[in-house]
Amino acid sequence: MGSMFQTAAAKLKNLRYEKTPQIISQGLRLLYPPLCRACDKNLAAEPESSGLDAWLCPSCLVQVERITPPFCRICGESFSGAIDHAFTCPNCAGRRMAFDFAISAYKAQGPLRHLIHRFKYGKDISLRGALSDAMLATLEDPRLVQENLSRWLLVPVPLHWSRKIVRGFNQSWELCCQLSDRTGIPALQALRRVNRTQRQALLNRKQRLVNMRGVFCLKNAWLPPWRAKARLQGANVLLVDDVLTTGATAHECARVLRTQAGVQKVVVITAVRG
Repeated sequence: MGSMFQTAAAKLKNLRYEKTPQIISQGLRLLYPPLCRACDKNLAAEPESSGLDAWLCPSCLVQVERITPPFCRICGESFSGAIDHAFTCPNCAGRRMAFDFAISAYKAQGPLRHLIHRFKYGKDISLRGALSDAMLATLEDPRLVQENLSRWLLVPVPLHWSRKIVRGFNQSWELCCQLSDRTGIPALQALRRVNRTQRQALLNRKQRLVNMRGVFCLKNAWLPPWRAKARLQGANVLLVDDVLTTGATAHECARVLRTQAGVQKVVVITAVRG
């Protein structure tokens, strides 16, 4: 009889401990209700969720547009219409991109555009979680699903040191770190920005291409090749940035990775497509 009571008590004790984290989580949601990161609406009444759903309210989520086929097989720009085959858009036709292809998760509009601006220019580093969750959608691309991404490297687009001092962080590296934590893919700061250029957002397509020439080099390129290039030689790289527009920055980064480090493959992933 005593053993029966002990067994029952142990089960109750285990059940109590199993539910404790859930009870604490619910209590914290009441004391510190989560807010929509776009409109500040209280999310405490919403069911707990994951991914981008955990950061935005239903009203903001419906304004977010995922990039789905058809889109350019190189730059990922989306197109409307009944296109059921791989194609190259007019902007990429005739251009030799140093990266294999680019994938963006969402269109740069509505709430996500607002989050990007708050993240970069409002210095709200806490938004790295929301944007990295959004970027997880890029890894669902069929061209990447078949890859063993644990053997790839996450490499951020670098920020010039002077701009990093003003901003306080490199948004691309913060996204890399978050993605690495979520996926287990190793992250490496492999590139350095040697020149501070005009903001790409202020330039047209042709000016952007000229603006980025000679801007990047390998980080610690002065070290002996066997040290500076050991992890990059023959590697496959996911080049990480927050926004892709013309692809000029990504092209120059990929060119340096290929020519100076011997990287085999470069795929660009971004949270949004401008």
